[in-house]
Amino acid sequence: MIKLYINYIKEKLQVSDWQVENCVDLLENDATVPFISRYRKERTGGMDETQVSEIKHYYLKFQELDKRKETVLKTIEDLGKLTPELREQIENCVDSQKLEDIYLPYKPKRRTRATIAREKGLEPLAEMFYSFTSENAANAARRFINDKVADTDEAIEGAKDIIAEWISEDSFIREELRKQYLKYGKISSRKSNDEESEDSAKYRNYFEFTGGIANIPAHRLLAVLRGEKEGHLQLKLETESSFSLSIIKRKVYDKKPRPGIGVKEIIDEAVEDSYKRLLDPSIVNESLRIAKERADIESIRVFGENLSALLLAPPVGQKRVLAIDPGFRTGCKVVCISELGELLHNDTIYPHPPVNEKSTAIKKISYMLEAYKIEVIAIGDGTAGRETEAFIKKIALPEGVRVFSVNEDGASVYSASPVAREEFPNYDVTVRGAVSIGRRLMDPLAELVKIDPKSIGVGQYQHDVDQSLLKEMLDNTVVNCVNKVGVNLNTASKHLLSYVSGLGSAIAQNIIEYRNENGPFGSRRDLLKVKRLGKKAFEQSAGFLRIPGAKNPLDNSAVHPERYELVEKIANDLNCTVGDLIKEREKREKIVASKYVSEEVGLPTINDIISELDKPGRDPREGVNFMEFSSEISSIEDLQVGMELPGIVTNITNFGAFVDIGIKQDGLVHISQMADKFISSPSEVVKLNQPVNVRVIEVDMIRKRIQLSMKKH
Repeated sequence: MIKLYINYIKEKLQVSDWQVENCVDLLENDATVPFISRYRKERTGGMDETQVSEIKHYYLKFQELDKRKETVLKTIEDLGKLTPELREQIENCVDSQKLEDIYLPYKPKRRTRATIAREKGLEPLAEMFYSFTSENAANAARRFINDKVADTDEAIEGAKDIIAEWISEDSFIREELRKQYLKYGKISSRKSNDEESEDSAKYRNYFEFTGGIANIPAHRLLAVLRGEKEGHLQLKLETESSFSLSIIKRKVYDKKPRPGIGVKEIIDEAVEDSYKRLLDPSIVNESLRIAKERADIESIRVFGENLSALLLAPPVGQKRVLAIDPGFRTGCKVVCISELGELLHNDTIYPHPPVNEKSTAIKKISYMLEAYKIEVIAIGDGTAGRETEAFIKKIALPEGVRVFSVNEDGASVYSASPVAREEFPNYDVTVRGAVSIGRRLMDPLAELVKIDPKSIGVGQYQHDVDQSLLKEMLDNTVVNCVNKVGVNLNTASKHLLSYVSGLGSAIAQNIIEYRNENGPFGSRRDLLKVKRLGKKAFEQSAGFLRIPGAKNPLDNSAVHPERYELVEKIANDLNCTVGDLIKEREKREKIVASKYVSEEVGLPTINDIISELDKPGRDPREGVNFMEFSSEISSIEDLQVGMELPGIVTNITNFGAFVDIGIKQDGLVHISQMADKFISSPSEVVKLNQPVNVRVIEVDMIRKRIQLSMKKH
């Protein structure tokens, strides 16, 4: 990567150029983000996965920019207008918008008023006016009257059209206007028609809305843009036109001689026309696009944080689960799952209206609890979830069996997916959905990676933001979460394995096939026997794969195989085995890290190894939370202002957090109601899946909206 780009990234991330250079070098050699951030800390100066992901983002972005530069340079060169100065200007661009500004005068365009004027031979007249070399505008125009130009008025009008286009394509003017619009522009939205429909009602807050583009919250901008797209709102971006005109005139008149007779009036009219007809509409669109890009980035960042919290939610672990996908008319689908996630049994119960077969349902549940030695019960939190939970808790459960309400967002998406059909080809979607609910209690990460993150419901306006940028962020988030936790090589699904650093779907399938043919892996080195899993894939993946009970205890740790020899040397120096080193704290406390520093291995890696020996293979996720909703409420009709209720955070946005209080509708804790002091982001106070206590402050029965507060009285 050229120095220009490295310097840009260095300034953006506030890191050293050598860190960027080394990180890019690793990326160019097919190293993954998790591998770089975990096992190459010496080369990157200890950059975390977020910083490495950002460098990767810019690395790919600048590759695309270089391709665009090649197109721009070739087009201008083919026109015979590429000067050394222009080439240098293009090559030194680090901003795609700046590049497009430079390219605009040379870009092939449709036939315009200026094009027609040029066809009439009026460009030399425009040049005379624009350079102020004409002493008398009328006399100059008279010389251009011909069979295509009827009179001086037509000549002057044509020249003004050409000048207006030149002004609109001036890169300096465009950049200065964009800065002004993005700093001082006001966004306003109004209702598009007099009648308010059910669809338009959700935009009621924006029927008379005005806000500065520089500080409009991401969710508000995305809301008004969606409202305009759906035809419910009229949107405008306005700024002070006199200020814009003064910017243009300053550039047009700068370092020019005194204008001849009538020339200033022509230039002023061209400026006015250029601004109103060409510049303002174009800069408005560009400014809204830039503002949306900012809103997209912020919304995607929040989505990524929420997804990470959801994927890293505490698992209950390998326990026998009875999982229920609740329903009224169609009944509740019940499945029993082994500690390895295998489907053992499925049935349907009808404890709710209109069937009301409560006694039969109790008998079936009691039988399954006993027959399959159930340890925990998972109940989906959708339709009939609370009613089903209440019903189950009335049954005499075996000692120690706990009941959990499980967020079922995306379970139906999974149940109809190719992944689900591949896993359970002989079962219908209802069984698959119930299995998904049970498995996501056992291990949220292993199950949720099978579902499109956009279907999980932890973002804001995820269908409105830049989809390629969203996919990049979500893919990075899933990959980083999977590799942060580590994956059991002998039990992981193909889908989970595919997210392991360096593997991918094809090699993951080959691992499954090898496992089926040869039995469980005995060591990480056996991975090299897997079809198409070469040395590079082994290097990138091995440290993130775990083998519990392996002969070499390091195979169940985050210590990379490339450092096994170092660990063995440490053990030999302490006159013990690697196993003793792991078991005995006293041995580990005698390790002098600095003694093992070399050209290849620095203190960061050695300290990581010592830390891992302390708790090899430890799951970084915390213990599972257990909470119960209030028994006083079962629907929005039961709510009263002032009620204090337990809840759990289900979604975090820029403007607040949504909290499940045990009924169909989640309530909103607005950012202003989250703490007694000022906070800039809800994530300062809460995280996803966090149990909280809230107070009801408003209930809107018509729009089914609940306002909550976490403030003290």
